[in-house]
Amino acid sequence: MSARLPADTLYLWYLGNPAAPVLVGELNLVMNRRGVSLLYAETWLKHGFPLSEDLPLIDIEHFPREKDTGAGAVDDARPDRWGERVIRLLDRPPRLSLLEFLYFAGDDRFGALGVSTSQATYLPREIGPLPKLIDVEAVHDVVRRVLAKEPVDERQKRLIAPGVTMGGARPKALFQLGGEEWVIKFAEEDRPAEPLIEHAAMTLAAKTGITVAETLSIPLKNGVAVAIRRFDRAAGGRLHALSANVALKAAGVEMSYPNLALLLRRRSPPDVNRAQMHELFRRLVFNILIDNTDDHEKNHVLLTTVNQQYVLAPAFDVLPIGQSLGYQALVVGEQGAESSIENALTAAAQYWLTQQGALAEALRVAKVVNGWRTHFAAQGLSAAVLDELAMHIDRPFLLEQRQALLG
Repeated sequence: MSARLPADTLYLWYLGNPAAPVLVGELNLVMNRRGVSLLYAETWLKHGFPLSEDLPLIDIEHFPREKDTGAGAVDDARPDRWGERVIRLLDRPPRLSLLEFLYFAGDDRFGALGVSTSQATYLPREIGPLPKLIDVEAVHDVVRRVLAKEPVDERQKRLIAPGVTMGGARPKALFQLGGEEWVIKFAEEDRPAEPLIEHAAMTLAAKTGITVAETLSIPLKNGVAVAIRRFDRAAGGRLHALSANVALKAAGVEMSYPNLALLLRRRSPPDVNRAQMHELFRRLVFNILIDNTDDHEKNHVLLTTVNQQYVLAPAFDVLPIGQSLGYQALVVGEQGAESSIENALTAAAQYWLTQQGALAEALRVAKVVNGWRTHFAAQGLSAAVLDELAMHIDRPFLLEQRQALLG
């Protein structure tokens, strides 16, 4: 098989233990090359687990429900929008089917699934050793070249791994920091302070009791980047992960916060499911009050346990978007996606919360968000950036909601 033109069949592997890959099954290009199906291998049918609820362990070919997607959890193995951009520019495959994107994402993709050209041996697309922090300026240069659609030297291509996250269009690269894998996000010209804003928002969210991915601000010669420690890696292993996009579609329900809460009620471990649902409610309230309206279904992830139960992955991609939209990316409550605490409270019971309990959670978040400006300033953001953010976070629509909670 050509390194640049995979055939219409590839092979899916499970890499929970990267040293002992396990064949999952066969991936086929279907729907006039607009989708990818999965046919489980016989050994996986006997000893594996359903990758998502719409991929039961039965001996049939599982087809995607929509064009330009993979079947069930296979869709989460694809690169994000930035990864696709990198593949288009650097790899230049003759065709741009989803199967190509799955293959060229390489071995460091999100989660525990891998794509191979062989069903006998795990043979992924190799990229090379991950860069280290000392290489950050060189990687930043490659990112600038990709953004400008400029040629990239062959030796520099290894610095960019295109398959590391879900659902994002922002420029990023994978690094080794302190023996662990981190994703470093870079700024685009129209919002140079965005990486530092994300670091500030994530650390602020942690103060509300939200479990967040660990972040670090990384100074550059020109600007700043933010590093996010990968949460789909643990103790040398890889964790199988599902986006809310895949998990909710598999459950056959609308993309909404309440439905995600109900999924946690049904599939998370009994000893933590109430706490999981309560935290999801806090995440919703925080997103509303901090003006994070890019909280779409690929920005929420579920990690699977050894018993195939679901737990919330640490929050990521949490930051004020600065558009004052007034509606979230997911449905919030009875008023649809309206960005209001009142709307969120209409679905309190879905999170296993009474109205009083939900108000207490919202108050907990509001107290922290009320100090956002001081916290953001302490992270190094300038007064000019803070003033711009205040136009959105402290506009009457959100400020009045915050004040109503604080009393």
